[in-house]
Amino acid sequence: MLDYAGARAVAMIVQTGSFEAAARRLNITPSAVSQRVRGLEERLGTVLIRRGQPCSATEAGAWLCRHMEHVGMLETALIAHLPGLAAGAPGLVTLEVATNADSLGTWLMPALADFARGSGHLLSIAVDDEQHTPDWLRQGRVLAAVTSCDRAVAGCSVHRLGRLRYGATASPDFMRRHFPAGVTPDALAAAPSLIFNRKDDLQRAWMRQVTGAAPDLPCHVLPSTQGFVDACLAGLGWGMNPRGLVAAHLASGALVELVPGAVLDVTLHWQISRLAAERLRPLTDAVIAAAAAGLD
Repeated sequence: MLDYAGARAVAMIVQTGSFEAAARRLNITPSAVSQRVRGLEERLGTVLIRRGQPCSATEAGAWLCRHMEHVGMLETALIAHLPGLAAGAPGLVTLEVATNADSLGTWLMPALADFARGSGHLLSIAVDDEQHTPDWLRQGRVLAAVTSCDRAVAGCSVHRLGRLRYGATASPDFMRRHFPAGVTPDALAAAPSLIFNRKDDLQRAWMRQVTGAAPDLPCHVLPSTQGFVDACLAGLGWGMNPRGLVAAHLASGALVELVPGAVLDVTLHWQISRLAAERLRPLTDAVIAAAAAGLD
């Protein structure tokens, strides 16, 4: 039989980042939290929490946290029918979801807000490249993810959402300085670009599509969707921006396309754990509706 007091302590440490904060949320002492976690780890024979600033879950701990999310959703549904249980309930359920930053910065937020209003659940949103969010599902770190992967992760169901369309954009001054003779592979290899992180391959994918070559690029690392737009406007570099996010700037002439009409489409999917799929149907419905409105 699972030690639910210990499991709840593990989940709360991961949510809050420390033993002390978890103790405050559980209304017990940090020593009691530590004892519960240590007892559960000894019983299971594995480390569940990486001690640090902040504390985080090991892979085994992450699976335990996902289980506690399922338990929390079941308890919430039960309390709706048996309100007398509410006094002993652990509080609001926090659900872990992963997405790429550009979806979060363009079309996804209304869906998350609609779900949170209707369910009363809290959301913890992890941001990673759309090619890598499936890893969060495989490792048990999230219940659902927006991803470019159309092949179902084990234990998950897949829903196609639509295409997020990108354009390579820069300021007119940047174009004059770096592409006076046109956008060529050699010019691209010398012009500073913008990447979200070292996993970001959109720029090279666009170059392969447009020029047939993908040289190494000098690049500024800027992990912010809106930061990409601001950096392009300021002339820091050229970057791949969602077309909907820069439409007004393109219309005003504040930004221009490196190659007019040359876009890159990224097809996105929603993958969700089958164990949670039914209980999280309102979230899936909200995501699909928001994608229908905001994606091609």
